[in-house]
Amino acid sequence: MVVMKQFTILLADDHELVRAGISNALRDLENLTVVGEVGDGLSLFTALERLKPDCLMVDVSMPDFEPLTAIRHIRSNYPNLKILMISAHDDDVYVQGLLSAGVHGYHLKDQSLSDLKLAIQRVLAGEKWISSRLLSKLVNYQQAPAASLPALTSRQRDILSLLQEGCDNQTIARRMSLSVKTIENHLTRLYRQLSVSNRLAAVTYAREHPELLATPGRVAAHKQPTAPRPSSPIQKTIAILLVDDNMRYRRQLRRMVGKVCPQAMIYEAENINTAVNAAKNTTPKLIFVDVVLGEENGIHCTRRLKSVCPSSRVLLMSAYPDREFHRMGLEAGAIALLDKKDLDTAAMRQVIEDLVA
Repeated sequence: MVVMKQFTILLADDHELVRAGISNALRDLENLTVVGEVGDGLSLFTALERLKPDCLMVDVSMPDFEPLTAIRHIRSNYPNLKILMISAHDDDVYVQGLLSAGVHGYHLKDQSLSDLKLAIQRVLAGEKWISSRLLSKLVNYQQAPAASLPALTSRQRDILSLLQEGCDNQTIARRMSLSVKTIENHLTRLYRQLSVSNRLAAVTYAREHPELLATPGRVAAHKQPTAPRPSSPIQKTIAILLVDDNMRYRRQLRRMVGKVCPQAMIYEAENINTAVNAAKNTTPKLIFVDVVLGEENGIHCTRRLKSVCPSSRVLLMSAYPDREFHRMGLEAGAIALLDKKDLDTAAMRQVIEDLVA
């Protein structure tokens, strides 16, 4: 007697009636059990962590759900999970983007329920599934590597980040302790590298390519070639966000992270809004947040970050840590409060090893 392998599935769609219809249709498949249903992105990540299903069937249009970023995050954290997207959109470029992000199938909502059941079976069997109406559009599609982005210097990344905040040339010059003329020269070269003609186009380009603002860990570590390097640096590829209003201290943190984790992609922010936007676009594994962000509150920042990236691990930092900061930070969703005075490369290595190694 052949025992059929059993699979579990999580349904994610913001329409309860749609979920009910799919759930009823899947009852005919004896080897498949629906273990949960969710209606938004925040609930989805919680359910994935709690239920650990074999397959995720997810609608591309849900509240608090940005498909490409979310799929990359899910594939990174659940590499064995099968993902079937369901959608009313048949735009081939949109589908190609999701396939490149790592989904195993793309099913159009207007197709029959029998096709949907077949799609699930194919995906669970390790095959790819694309609704027949899309095949002609995708017949010549090959998942080629994305075109390489221009390589920016650390200074250019800092300037581009300040452009995103809406800073004018005088403000950028003051914040970076440079002359306005020097900033103008840097902007001219930056625009040329991005193939844009003005700051609005540069900001738009950066928003469409958030990885442009990331500093690879190995590059950040190279800033201090004489400093001792760990004998066995952490080789995992993870996104790390550093939130501090002091640019010099962010650079110090960036160097420490780079020496410990050369494969990391390091993002930076100096206030709550830029931190939240960076987190939405990159879904970092770790986020380091200063308790005092100029006139803003790092604990409030932590709460905002956890609302948009519930799976990210937030560590608060303070030069003057106390029990009240620790209590408030934990309530906001942070997992620890670090003393800045003790945060050196060895301590950073221990933190990253404990949380991601």
